[in-house]
Order: sequence, then structure tokens, then C-alpha cells
Amino acid sequence: MIEFKKINQLYGGSQIIWDLDMAIEKGSVTCIMGRNGVGKTTLLKCLMGLLPIKSGEILVNNQNISKLSTEQRPRMGVAYVPQGRDIFPQLTVEENLRVGLACRKDKSKIIPTKIYELFPVLESMLQRRGGDLSGGQQQQLAIGRALVIEPNILILDEPNEGIQPNIVQQIGDVITRLNKEDGLTVVLVEQKLGFARKVGQTFHLMEKGRVVASDNMEGLSEELIKKHLSV
Repeated sequence: MIEFKKINQLYGGSQIIWDLDMAIEKGSVTCIMGRNGVGKTTLLKCLMGLLPIKSGEILVNNQNISKLSTEQRPRMGVAYVPQGRDIFPQLTVEENLRVGLACRKDKSKIIPTKIYELFPVLESMLQRRGGDLSGGQQQQLAIGRALVIEPNILILDEPNEGIQPNIVQQIGDVITRLNKEDGLTVVLVEQKLGFARKVGQTFHLMEKGRVVASDNMEGLSEELIKKHLSV
């Protein structure tokens, strides 16, 4: 369970998030949706400690993590794939994956074999530099690096941005598999409506830094889409 309670956040002198309340159920695939600039990425960065909150509480499994450092949050089983991927282009695929090992609570130095089961292309490219991979391969690497810690919560910020359709489908299949087989909680910021409906179970719609609608994915009506998602 992830809970945001009365979150307020300011960035560069402007308030981005206003008294936001949101609950994400354990074991769910939850899509956070809304037009550009409504605070979705800011909210994820607050969850990961990359941005401070002005007030409110962020709880993970009933523990208040609001004051924890960014480095401490992955050790609680929270993994994050940022928008733009942020892999290390000069490091090899294997070295990128090993970076994630530093955040494992058990201090293991072994890359889980499941990473290669989910993304076979990574095993065949272990010695290639991250910067030499295609955009889709880099996204697979970014997700694989996050999964190295064997998290119980996976945060994905627009994982399909600029990715070819076959990789988009693979990422969707991986999300569904991890959720169903391992009970992984997935929090997804996603602009592609079709993808969100395919993999998502619940949604939260944001507008001007607030949650304006929440429901099961079946409740994402054309009226809500027109009002809060159409451009």
C-alpha cells in the first residue's frame, strides 16, 4: 500500500501539488494519468525522495517515508524507472545492471537470472555500452536495472515514450507477468490510453496538482477522457 496524505509541493517558487490524497493498493497496477504539466512526474519524484514535500505524509506499507533519503527508499523495496531512462551510456549493459545491486537490502552482488528471462536481449548484449543500444533496448535496460533489487513496488514514468510498438507490447507483457506471478505493485504514469487500459487495473486522474477522479480502469469513461486527457 502507498498512501499520499495531503501532499503539498513547491518547485521553483510555484506550487505544483495541492493537498493531494491518493491510495494505491498493494498488488495493483495503477495508472496515474493527466495532461502534461499536472504534476504526475513531480508526484513520483516526491515518492522517491528526489523532490522534497512542503507538507503532508507519504506512507509505504504504513511506514512514513517522507523524511527518508533517496538512497533509503530502494532498500524498502521501491524501484524507480524515470522518464528518459537515465541509463549510464558509457557503461556496459552488465555494469548498468550492477549499479542497481548497490541498492539491494541483502547486499547480493549477483544479477537475478529473471532479468534475462524477462529481457533476453540484455543477456546477449552484456558487454555493449548502454549508449549504443536502441531506445527500446535502453528502456528494457532501465527496467531491468530497477528489477535487480527484486522490489515489491515498481514505479514507471512514461516507459513507452518514443519506443517502437513491439517493445511497448513486451513491456506491457512484463508488467502483467510480474504483477500476476510475483504480486508486484506497479505504479505507472502513462499517456498512451490503449496501453493504460491493457495493463492498468485502477487509475487516478490528475488536474492542476490534484486528483480529480479515481476508479477501476473500467470506470475510465469517455466523459473523463474528454474532460481531463484530450488535447
